Amino acid sequence: METRTRSLVKATIWSIMGLAVMAIVGGIATGSIWVGGTMALINTGIGLVTYVIYERIWASIGWGRHV
Repeated sequence: METRTRSLVKATIWSIMGLAVMAIVGGIATGSIWVGGTMALINTGIGLVTYVIYERIWASIGWGRHV
């Protein structure tokens, strides 16, 4: 089973990568780095929370694991 700290670190790193991509895409789509960056921050915050919850749920499910 994965520790909570490991799940949080993985989610944080993934979110940072997503933040960078979303900021670029948002900036291109809106023509404004400020608006694109704000959209990316909101999306990253929501995504980080949902990803940690998702990972913790799957960490507690034994289905498909070989011990």
